[in-house]
Amino acid sequence: MYNETRSENRSYNAHAQLPTDFDLTKVTPLDSAIYDADVDFLSTLTGIKDPEELKQHILKVQADAYAVFPYPCIRNFAISKTKINHYPAYQDLLKLGKERKGAIFLELACCVGNDIRRAVLDGFPASQAVGTDLNAGKQTGFYPAFILKQRLTPFRVVSKGFWDVGHMLFKSTSETFPVKFIAGDILQPSFFDPQAKVEDSPPDLTTLASLTPLVGHVSAIHASSFFHLFDEEHQLKLAHLVNALLSPEPGSIAFGAHGGLPEKGLRVGSLKFGETSKPMTR
Repeated sequence: MYNETRSENRSYNAHAQLPTDFDLTKVTPLDSAIYDADVDFLSTLTGIKDPEELKQHILKVQADAYAVFPYPCIRNFAISKTKINHYPAYQDLLKLGKERKGAIFLELACCVGNDIRRAVLDGFPASQAVGTDLNAGKQTGFYPAFILKQRLTPFRVVSKGFWDVGHMLFKSTSETFPVKFIAGDILQPSFFDPQAKVEDSPPDLTTLASLTPLVGHVSAIHASSFFHLFDEEHQLKLAHLVNALLSPEPGSIAFGAHGGLPEKGLRVGSLKFGETSKPMTR
């Protein structure tokens, strides 16, 4: 499992309920001057062929995503590009989808689902893919407490979640893009119990309500820009949780990229903890 990790090195409170009056004008404003997008990818999935029309569509949806939570990666247009296809392990993922019967692909911290959509576009079966993230929308949001402590004003909770915004961005529905999405926190036992019995057969993904039924059944896991949100203790815990999800069948993989440092420790001017670039292996 390739990992470069960086996160906050202090006690971690799994969740803090977001206040309801966050003023988005108090965070770094969006800037269309840094617009960036994988135009071919977005045009293919949205059907929008005119570059200016596509840009305006992306800018509008970016604002909706930023209103869910103002992550810097959203401001920097990470939602309109993909990372997953640039990793060497990506070809292994696609091969698993073609050659392993019933191979399950799980993306942790999937946000709007741009990377999982790339995998499906490139041939991984949509019926065998699962995305998960913290917030489902249409409810009060929950986010790691340390993120809130970096904000000086409360955050306005909106009715949409990132997966909803993904449907807006790619002009899809749950019918036209039937990848299973489940909202929850992998660190919470109610959502994922790594000690659960490994069932003989994989679960029916259409009825999946938590990650627990996936214990020992996932052929490939992608997680990027995720580990660096946590302190060193919880990065290690996450690594063990990922390992519990993986199938023991040879060739099962977990891959992704996260912020890192040459030597582990706190980043200067940051609350995040930085691991080295030394690969983690199962």
